[in-house]
Amino acid sequence: MTTAANRLIPPAPAAAAPWWRGATIYQIYPRSFLDTNGDGVGDLPGILAKIDYVASLGVDAVWISPFFKSPMADFGYDIADYRAVDPMFGTLADFDRLVAKAHSLGLKVIIDQVLSHTSDQHAWFQESRQDRDNPKSDWYVWAEARPDGTPPNNWLSIFGGVAWQWEPRRGQYYLHNFLAQQPDLNFHNPDVQRATLDNLRFWLDRGVDGLRLDAINFCFHDAQLRDNPVRAPHERKATGFKNDNPYGYQWHRFNNTQPEMLPFLERIRSLLDEYGDVVALGEISSDDSTATVAEYTQPGRLHMGYSFELLSSESSPAHIRTTVETLRRRAPESWPCWTVSNHDVERVVSRWGRSTPQLPHFATQLTALLCALRGSMCFFQGEELGLAEADVPFESLRDPYGIAFWPAFKGRDGCRTPMPWESRERGGFSNAVPWLPLPPQHLALSVDAQERDPSSALHGFRRLLAWRRQHALLIEGDIEFLAATESVLAFRRFDADGSVIAAFNLSADPASLALPGVDVARALTGHGLPEGNFANATLTLPGHGVAFLQLTAH
Repeated sequence: MTTAANRLIPPAPAAAAPWWRGATIYQIYPRSFLDTNGDGVGDLPGILAKIDYVASLGVDAVWISPFFKSPMADFGYDIADYRAVDPMFGTLADFDRLVAKAHSLGLKVIIDQVLSHTSDQHAWFQESRQDRDNPKSDWYVWAEARPDGTPPNNWLSIFGGVAWQWEPRRGQYYLHNFLAQQPDLNFHNPDVQRATLDNLRFWLDRGVDGLRLDAINFCFHDAQLRDNPVRAPHERKATGFKNDNPYGYQWHRFNNTQPEMLPFLERIRSLLDEYGDVVALGEISSDDSTATVAEYTQPGRLHMGYSFELLSSESSPAHIRTTVETLRRRAPESWPCWTVSNHDVERVVSRWGRSTPQLPHFATQLTALLCALRGSMCFFQGEELGLAEADVPFESLRDPYGIAFWPAFKGRDGCRTPMPWESRERGGFSNAVPWLPLPPQHLALSVDAQERDPSSALHGFRRLLAWRRQHALLIEGDIEFLAATESVLAFRRFDADGSVIAAFNLSADPASLALPGVDVARALTGHGLPEGNFANATLTLPGHGVAFLQLTAH
């Protein structure tokens, strides 16, 4: 007789991993993707027209930078209406069509959300600045002047100068961690938190699959407005800050990364959990970014976070290893997200290739490196083409940051130039003069030219992403770094059933790596990059070469 006690119950099927875990995310900067209405600026219909191309790359998701109503002081990161599409980009109906088409191609859609500040043209701020008694009077960070009329404390703006702007109508200063046209919201006010969550719900209801949260650790400020401590010269040097921006002269203890942010992150997560398999990816830049990423990605908070360590000019194997290991140690259960390029930094081919001769496959090797790390990854548009930083002359600059810091820093326009779809003039981007010039070097690397060349970076990018899908250890396996030479980065991806050793020679000269205790290994081929040779427990790698060696469990 079969009873409930002895009935054989089949095991429950294993839960599928969330789609974002190990995902490849393609960042689209709408202004520079494709212009369909002839104004020289890219738009949402342009993304829709090229979404099949994006799907052909083999990525899992698109992250679309801001397309919301904005006066464009910071090119969309100064939002005047969180629920409206700026007319230069199209309409809400265009956005809905884009989401539907992306979903039909198996692509998830992530959108930027800029929560910490608004445009000074936002209706909230327009009301708040009028006087001290209106319903929105406490929605922004207002403070009295010191007795001598100077700002209330020593906080500085990332964009240069003091972080306070005088408002004569109220007779007070308001806080802006970025441009003066980007006033900071007061998240100590519960009404601001509720309104922000309502804005997130608006887009979740439209079917987006994730939110990339811009500068998310800037939402809360120190309620006591205490001065930031001074960063000593040797501390500035140790952390890589230069003298071209006074922001680096302080430790930013009080103008961002406050403890009150943690419960608000949990409120964001609770909202997202209502919608199922939706992801929150936080952009985090703090005094100790990996510590903040670890804190913000604890259970019940953000799903993933990324910091700026791999967006710097430091590209040595030791730096990459230290960054990955530090985050792994601080947050062993968190899932990281890695990126080496985005709309705010010099393109990686230029940034990391400046100190080494660039072999033809250099860009593809960097893609392979990112694909091999434990975590998800973001690729910036044009990275699949191996585009280098464009040299934009001063008279053509549009970036307020670049204009303010010229010539010590040329700004962010060099990575934001339009996508070169064709080799002809204007690159097939627009029938009008583009908002930023396309350099001739980019036209030579256009999509149509690379489609015709089987050895191009574009085909190498596609090949790598398809190849990675065939090797589960590179997506879900754990990671452990191996001792290596100064120019080689080597690590093991593993689970209970086996492991893969991944090795990257980050120099143009041949290199070798001893692998003591490794007697038998099978090379995983098909990735398309120059491969190393393994014999007698030694791996030999050509310049910018790679090796993937399959081992078996003991």
